[in-house]
Amino acid sequence: MAGKLRVRVDQEKCQGHARCRSLAPELFELDSFGNAHEAGDGSVPPGLEDKAWLAQSNCPEMAIEVIEE
Repeated sequence: MAGKLRVRVDQEKCQGHARCRSLAPELFELDSFGNAHEAGDGSVPPGLEDKAWLAQSNCPEMAIEVIEE
C-alpha cells in the first residue's frame, strides 16, 4: 500500500502562475501576491493524490514537490 502524500511549494521558485490552485484548489491556497502555498500542513487527503501529481507536473517553475511518506 502506498504511503500518504504531502505537497510542498518552494516559495523561491513560485512565480504566481496559480496553475496548481486551478487544478487542485483543495491542496493549494494563494497569498495576497498570488503566490501559491500548500493548504494546511500540505497533507493530501485520500482521493486527491492524482490532483497532487497533476499540479506538480503542470507547474511551469517546478516549484511543487510531492513527498511520499
